[in-house]
Amino acid sequence: MGLYWAEGSKAKPHRPQERVTFVNSDPHMIEVFLAWLRLLGVRPDHLRFHVHIHETADVPAAEQFWQALTGADASAFGKTSLKKHSPRTNRKNTGPAYRGCLVVRVLKSVDLYRRIEGWWYGIVGAASTPDHEIRA
Repeated sequence: MGLYWAEGSKAKPHRPQERVTFVNSDPHMIEVFLAWLRLLGVRPDHLRFHVHIHETADVPAAEQFWQALTGADASAFGKTSLKKHSPRTNRKNTGPAYRGCLVVRVLKSVDLYRRIEGWWYGIVGAASTPDHEIRA
């Protein structure tokens, strides 16, 4: 849950959408997030994926990598978003190990988003309670 609150999308006053979206380039973070969603009972058919990657990368290899990692059918993957190459930028994330970021979206996730938000604020509230009140 803390992983999502640190790395996932949150509703903002200027963007009040309440849906669960998680973006990360670390395959282990994606695996942990997907395992957590399974524990919460999120159905695989409610997951959608999108690869975000620089246009100079090996896009087909990245798409295959993320599909294999998630175990999801190709139909669960939307169009890959390509970031335009800027020759002025000295990027360090290049080479065969660069696979871009994976966006994981949970469909029909308003209720799940609200549960996550509630869990987070419950933790924050408990953590900010003085010790003598916690022991009581």
